[in-house]
Formats: sequence, structure tokens, C-alpha cells
Amino acid sequence: MVAAAPSYATQCCTGAELLRWRRGLLAQGGSAAGLDWLLEMQAGLIWQDLQRLQLSPERTVTLTASLQELEAIWEQHRTTQKPLQYLVGRCPWRDLELQVAAGVLIPRQETELLVDLALGLFSPSDGRNSAPLLWADLGTGSGCLAMALARAWPESRGFAIDLSHAALTQAAANLRSHGLQEQVLPLLGSWWEPLRPYWGRLNLVLSNPPYIPTAVWKELEPLVREHEPKLALDGGNDGLAAIRAIAMNAAEALAPEGWLVLEHHHDHSSAVQQLLRDAGLEGVSAYQDLEGNARFAAARRPAP
Repeated sequence: MVAAAPSYATQCCTGAELLRWRRGLLAQGGSAAGLDWLLEMQAGLIWQDLQRLQLSPERTVTLTASLQELEAIWEQHRTTQKPLQYLVGRCPWRDLELQVAAGVLIPRQETELLVDLALGLFSPSDGRNSAPLLWADLGTGSGCLAMALARAWPESRGFAIDLSHAALTQAAANLRSHGLQEQVLPLLGSWWEPLRPYWGRLNLVLSNPPYIPTAVWKELEPLVREHEPKLALDGGNDGLAAIRAIAMNAAEALAPEGWLVLEHHHDHSSAVQQLLRDAGLEGVSAYQDLEGNARFAAARRPAP
């Protein structure tokens, strides 16, 4: 099925009618959070206004999609376990709205912290320039990380790397839709290889690589395992295959004192830090996610 385009038809109903419709759908299965997300993304009803209707059901609400359209999307999601983001074709992330489709990993909230970590490493308070001159996003997927960095550092130049044609096509579309196509160059290939002409000059490289151990990936809920790309999730037997490949060339590809910033599995912090040390990087540090798990690592190439 082609992802649903934003609807331009509107429908007015009372809060009581909408809440009754909502209860009826949830009685058939599915999560309230998912249905409320659909109401916001496809019909323009934000969660706070939905809650107000609970208190004032006599109020009239105008939706930017019909209840029939919403119900059709919800029914497909419920019966096929296809992610709502793919059915709607859009996903909010940080301060961006991204286009997403099958074959492209849906951006997660915790990955927003990877951007904050990278920005913090180049804050003016540390005596450096406020932005790296040259940076790259390895395994860009939807392009979310590359877009966030490009918007934060408009004078910098970046590269968005992916092995997947589908993902790179989607990233390029997202870059164009936000006017960032002149600042970020999409390159097809595996990890560092497309960047060889720039080895030794990259001031920052960040990546959210596949890091879920294969056995764990096989046990993921069907919503993720059967629809999101295995290439972007399965990190091999121990979940570290991609991170090993990235660490192996980091000391050669980064500029002197250039930073590598990674997201990894929640219980791989010690192993990832050791891989970075073994690769000849220094300043190896761990950082926590929103739940207090050490999910990120940063290290840099030594000075000459």
C-alpha cells in the first residue's frame, strides 16, 4: 500500500462522538498511544486537545481527516502490524517531520540524544570552533541525524552514508524537503568506504548502526521485526559487527582530534568502549539514554 498522503478533507464532530469512535476501535485491539498518535499526525488533533474533550465532550472538534479514513489506516495497522509511520508516511523527530517508508528505519526518540551529544562536543566553551568543518553520518537511514546536524551547523558540510538504496533515496528526499541538499551529500556504500577521499579530514563522525544481537532481533515484536529493515537492526551474533567495522578505520579516517560518536545496545557499553580503545582512539566516554542506560559512546583520534 502507498503511504497515506496528508488529508485535506475535514470532518466536524462532537467530542462525545469522537470519544465513542475511539473506544470502539480500541475495543477491537491496539494501543491507545498508537491511535492517539494517528489522530494527531493524520487528523491534526493534538493529545492535549483530546484530553480536553474528555472533560467537555459537548465541544465540537474539526479533524483534517475523516473518521472513515482514520479507521481504514488503523485497521490495516492492527491486522498487519505494519507501523503507523509507514502507513501515514511521516514521522516527527526532534524538531523535524521526516518522510519514512518501508525499507527505512523509523527514527527513535533516544537517538535524539546522539545529536545533543555531538553538539556538546563542539560547544564554544571548550575552546574549539562552534562547528566542525566536515562531518559524516554513517548509516543515515531516513537522514534524521544528518538533517539535525546540518540545521545546527549551517556553515558546515556533511555526508550521509548508507548501504541501502532505499534508505539513501529517502534521506535525499528528506534533505531536499528541508532545503539541505546543498549542505549534505548522500553517498552510497558501506561505512567509511564512500568517504575515502576525505579520510584524515573528518572532524566528526556519528552513527546509529545496527546493534541488536541476532537472537534478540528474532524475538522483537512483529511490528518491528517483520516490517523495519533487518539491515538497520541486526548487528550480528553479538550485536557488535557494525561497530567493529566502524571502529577499525576510525583512527585513520578521522581528522586529528576528530570525534566518533556512536549509539549501541543498552548492555554493550564496556565492549564498545574497549573496541574504541583497541582502535587507537582516546578520550573514550560513555553516555546515558533517557532511561539511564549507557547507550552512547564517544572517542577521538589523538592529536599528532
